[in-house]
Amino acid sequence: MKFAQLFSASTLRAIWLRTIVTLSACALLASCGGGGTVVTGVTPRALSSELSTRNAVNYAPYRTSLNEAARAVEVITEAMIKQDLDLMVAGNFRLIRLFDSSDKVAKQTLKVIRDNSLDIKVMLGVWIASGNDAFNQAEIARGAALAKQYSDIVVAVSVGNETMVSWSFNPLSVAQMAAYIKSVRSQVTQPVTTDDNWAFFAQSSSNEKNPRAVLDVIDFVAMHTYPLAETIHPPATWDWQQFGVTAGPLRATAMMDASIAAARQQYAAVRAHIDSVGFPKMPIVIGETGWKAVASSGESNRAHPVNQKMYFDRLQTWTNEMRAGRGGPQSIFYFAAFDEEWKGSDDKWGLFNKAREARHVVQALYPKAQGFAHEAGSYTQADALFAPNVTDAVVTGSRFTVYADSVPAGASAAVVTGANWFGWDNPATAFAGEEDSGVPVTGAPGDVARGIVVKPVPKVWGWGMLAAPGNGTVTADLSAFEATGNLIFSIKTAYPGKIEIGFATGSGASTYDVYTPISSGQYGYFNDGNWHTVTIPIRDIKLSGNKGSGNEGSASSVFDLTKVTNPFVVADRFGKTGNNQAGATNTKIFVDNIYWSK
Repeated sequence: MKFAQLFSASTLRAIWLRTIVTLSACALLASCGGGGTVVTGVTPRALSSELSTRNAVNYAPYRTSLNEAARAVEVITEAMIKQDLDLMVAGNFRLIRLFDSSDKVAKQTLKVIRDNSLDIKVMLGVWIASGNDAFNQAEIARGAALAKQYSDIVVAVSVGNETMVSWSFNPLSVAQMAAYIKSVRSQVTQPVTTDDNWAFFAQSSSNEKNPRAVLDVIDFVAMHTYPLAETIHPPATWDWQQFGVTAGPLRATAMMDASIAAARQQYAAVRAHIDSVGFPKMPIVIGETGWKAVASSGESNRAHPVNQKMYFDRLQTWTNEMRAGRGGPQSIFYFAAFDEEWKGSDDKWGLFNKAREARHVVQALYPKAQGFAHEAGSYTQADALFAPNVTDAVVTGSRFTVYADSVPAGASAAVVTGANWFGWDNPATAFAGEEDSGVPVTGAPGDVARGIVVKPVPKVWGWGMLAAPGNGTVTADLSAFEATGNLIFSIKTAYPGKIEIGFATGSGASTYDVYTPISSGQYGYFNDGNWHTVTIPIRDIKLSGNKGSGNEGSASSVFDLTKVTNPFVVADRFGKTGNNQAGATNTKIFVDNIYWSK
């Protein structure tokens, strides 16, 4: 999975992606040149049967690190790795994927497997870093040496991880990656691939690069599919809420059935695309997929130990179908064996927590009676989470609280937590959360316990970040605030030029954007790097309202304070502010104590 990142991409506002690759069998054969011949730049190497017969999982040994800097210096011992691998063998996970060829992780892991005669095979990773060829060449040399030295254990090699998909945080061009793959492949005898998101391999939209040059030099596809993540970023490509099903266990089951259907559809999209461009015999493995046991990036009403088990069980059904000869991926590597807290909002995918306690998902494989430690908590199927029906937030008194540590007596409770902030667009143009590089954000004076840091990642047109109560399941009737109300918040930043502040009403075709540009010195706002309290009359913000993007022709896109879906938005559309992409990059904006008052 991706390295540590903060919350991104709203299910309420962004570009909706859909799987668009649907080709007939005749069209596939025609585009392949007929006869099912693979047009490729290499002679394909056959995959080992070990990939299709062993239960597979992604593995990394980190335990104590709280951020990436700490991970770099965390000491990993052979004893730690041996404990982890013994757990894998005990649960019959005998195929692991490593992410790099480092001495600290890969070399020690392979040594432990051989020295202890463990029945484990490995898909070895070769980590490729954007813009660092010297590191990459050294890593390739390490990987090639390990693949040769441990050729009886290493059954495949994967070069790079999520480097070419449009939202990559470690981006490389297809040509760069193809060159690195060719270099590795020339030095090893195992089949070689690169791990990347399904959208890249399916070329699912105009945002995605053409994978052809990579397909020419790999022996198999290693695709990632994360239906859970796609309910957050990018915007949902599947109906996770399942509002057509009665709320309760039936809706939870429908959601999890839909999640695995989404994973299957993404596999089918990859299969269809690579077939259509001349690779009908190229094997596909799923290099990463999983479900969180705990929400850590806005996955409320979805991430839970029972939902994790439901997804895992459905993956096992899919695996069994493949092993029975009914088609599908050659292998499914579950993400991940263990939690890694250093990943921040990208943590909590583990079959085990960081203390090596088995989660509900695999507790049946690790009985307490045999001495295995279980994570606290006892669950039944009825505990599975699901999307609640959309409700209206109750507005009491003269204050509606969006985000704050505490609220005055008689005022509404805060409706947005640190997990309910979403960046616009795909890939997201901003990230936000209550931690900054793993360190909790201290809030504004008078509300100091927690705050939010917003990190713009602007496109050429700008960026935006919104608050979404209940992850889109809560709206608020704030019509009583229209005449005399104010939007009040604390902010600390040195952001250059104007910023836009406001809110949004409605959803889908009825979305109406209500943001106004403000300059330093207006409404109490100053961009001097200190905390300030800003008070903007709702009537002033209303003057800047307009139909939501894509809703220009929608009759239902109107200003409607009875349906406030996003009660706070901070953004910078350069056409409105006069700013530019270079100036808007890498300047953090801290916000806190956000509320409407009248």
